[in-house]
Amino acid sequence: MISEKKYYDRELSWLSFNKLVLEQIKDKTLPLFERIKFLAIYSSNLDEFYRVRVAYYRSLLDIPEKSRKDLDYNPVTVLRNIKKEVINQQKDYENVFYKSIIPELSQNGITFYKNQKLNAKHIDFIKDYFSKDLFPEIQPVLLSSSGAVLSFLKDNVIYLAIKMERKNRPDSYKTRYAVIQVPSITLGRFVKLPPYKNNHFYMFLEDMIRIHLSSIFPGYEIISSHSIKLSRNADLMIDDEFTGNFLAKLKKSLNQRKTGFPARFLYDRKTPKDLLNVLKLAFNLTEKDYVPFGRYLSLSDFFSFRNPLSPQLELEPLKPLKHPVFEQYDSIFDAVDKSDILLHFPYQTYDYVLKFFNEAAIDPHVEEIKTTQYRVATNSAIVNSLITAVRNGKEVTVFVEVKARFDEEANIKFADKMRAAGIHVLDGIPGLKVHAKAALVTKKSTKKYKAKSYAFLSTGNFNEKTATQYSDEGFFTSDKSIIKDIQKLFYYLDNPVDKFKFKEILVPRFNMIEVFKQKIKQEVTNVNNGLKGYLLFKINGISDTELIDMLYDASQSNVKIDLIVRGICRLKPDMPYSKNIQITRIVDRFLEHSRIYAFYNNGNWEVYISSADLLTRNVRRRVETLIPIFDKTIIQELIDILMIQLKDNTKGKILNSETENIDKFRAEQEPEYRAQIDTYKYLAEKYEKQ
Repeated sequence: MISEKKYYDRELSWLSFNKLVLEQIKDKTLPLFERIKFLAIYSSNLDEFYRVRVAYYRSLLDIPEKSRKDLDYNPVTVLRNIKKEVINQQKDYENVFYKSIIPELSQNGITFYKNQKLNAKHIDFIKDYFSKDLFPEIQPVLLSSSGAVLSFLKDNVIYLAIKMERKNRPDSYKTRYAVIQVPSITLGRFVKLPPYKNNHFYMFLEDMIRIHLSSIFPGYEIISSHSIKLSRNADLMIDDEFTGNFLAKLKKSLNQRKTGFPARFLYDRKTPKDLLNVLKLAFNLTEKDYVPFGRYLSLSDFFSFRNPLSPQLELEPLKPLKHPVFEQYDSIFDAVDKSDILLHFPYQTYDYVLKFFNEAAIDPHVEEIKTTQYRVATNSAIVNSLITAVRNGKEVTVFVEVKARFDEEANIKFADKMRAAGIHVLDGIPGLKVHAKAALVTKKSTKKYKAKSYAFLSTGNFNEKTATQYSDEGFFTSDKSIIKDIQKLFYYLDNPVDKFKFKEILVPRFNMIEVFKQKIKQEVTNVNNGLKGYLLFKINGISDTELIDMLYDASQSNVKIDLIVRGICRLKPDMPYSKNIQITRIVDRFLEHSRIYAFYNNGNWEVYISSADLLTRNVRRRVETLIPIFDKTIIQELIDILMIQLKDNTKGKILNSETENIDKFRAEQEPEYRAQIDTYKYLAEKYEKQ
């Protein structure tokens, strides 16, 4: 049984990360619309957390206690702790939304109508919009107060719950209840009203429904209306991935997701008790489902709210930098022939990646392209290039991970589209997810040249949209030893076997943990010999207890360890067994997404970039890659960037033993360091010199 004292709670550590997202909403040094972006991120994060993690613990409650005895945690306790922390955070979240964000929008001439008096121009517009656009979408459902007829709430959709009284009826029949789905999916959440005196006006779609409830329910007096939303379990319930038609099972499971059991019933805390009781009966809810909130739910919809004053109230964009080596050549392949090239997104342009796939598609010497796809951009330029390639007679193989959570349907459609175009599509390995980000292009031999292969390997998805929002590393190489391993990787994806040997790259379940043990032991040995021992990892999360124990052991042997961990962190710093471990967390304008593993090795750094975090799922149940970097200049560039991140005293936080986000101490004369801005400046200055 794992000691709770030795490892921090996984879910509370994630909530600690989301709390740091919440801090960005409160940070008035940020432009208003940057704070609104974080408002949406916080809400979206929490929705997914409930649909996945909370739903998992809720499912355990249906298992008899005797069958749960082998668990190293009590799901009842975990759920209680989660709810307590979430409710505390939501108080802050609502406070900053209602008392800061909404008033500041108004101060800048952007008004959201709530209960204010409407001017005549807006009254006419709202009446017209309701009758022509909104009313045809309204489908009111009357509820039975006896619970005799169960109704259905769609997953993650906002409804209005209404209490009303029938006019001119005896008291026992007067009170009725109803729900109306807010059709924000088809109409959008925010209705833009005509501008007036250089000001911009908006109304939440549910508020527009509220002011027309008497028209929707003629003969009733409306007592009150309140927003509700049900989040359902998003887990895909596939009992057996190893037999039968897996894709058919997946599609069936996706349909079942829409009707999954409740994970959270979010409701306006002003909802009267009698209405709550009716909702409880009508939708078969229990009080453990209940999470109270304010008037407006699903503030993640602010992702779609466009700034009418743009570019005012926004961060000044960072113009993506070009890479000097690529700029010297017309061909991506010619540039990679000269040297390995590492790109840092979004600081550098993603256009080189798109050009790599496009050039491979049209180059007459390219005979084969192989790639993985995990989360694909809508109207993906990369997918279009792959289709062009197969039409040009090239052999194209794409491994599409159809189990990528919340992207399953999109990935199935992309797989079908590519298969129809003639691409050889691989769409899953039973029991595993393929999370590796790898592409391999092979040129045939000619009279002048021997056959040669090129690889593009990344810490993030091959997705041109998220590449502008996520901080990732992209690596181009034609190194024969790495190419040989990537060829083996693609062979494995088509022919999965239990035993497989990789020489240079590290792959979980094959050689990753073994090599980590060796390299950590190497640092311990160096310390024992009077030398410096140092580990520097940048990851999104760490939860695997075997790997955590390795780091604890190294710390106790006086190896200094710096971890830059964005999210989940079960490792406890500041303890006797972790006294040499410091954990830094950074939340800023870009999502920190790259994974970098650096082993000091007495000054001869050994560095890997990777698709893998140190979460149990990554190192036990996924196909991932850790790619060694051999070029000394690139190694130094990565170390420099990691050191810039460690210096961040503006957006960088230190995690304590309770994974609280602690401000870094900054002496009075010490300059402000901000890793993402300083990284951009570092790269700009370096490439300007070149």
